[in-house]
Amino acid sequence: MASGLGGVMTKNRVVYREFGVPEEENEDQDIVDLPPQQQNVRIQATRRGKGGKTVTEVTGFRTTVDNLAKLTKQLKNHCGSGGAAKDQAIEIQGDCSQKILQFLLGLGYKAKVSGKP
Repeated sequence: MASGLGGVMTKNRVVYREFGVPEEENEDQDIVDLPPQQQNVRIQATRRGKGGKTVTEVTGFRTTVDNLAKLTKQLKNHCGSGGAAKDQAIEIQGDCSQKILQFLLGLGYKAKVSGKP
């Protein structure tokens, strides 16, 4: 018997595994690139964790990193401010929630403004 990651293996068959799937197997899951019409996007202006500065967070994207980066660039140009893409979300500096809402609706996304600044 050989010892594998997170469990005991016999002839490439897992007999016992503690604490779920090893990290190597989790990396096989790719992010599905859904069309805009099938994505439910939330827009929220927040100050949490930003040193008192208002930031508009756009979450709920199910797309590739490249497409998210392109959309981030378009939103930054449309709002005339800085921003970044992090963890399948976009952060735009300032409260641009209404501008972003109109822009995303124009692209075909199902977007909603949620929360209060």
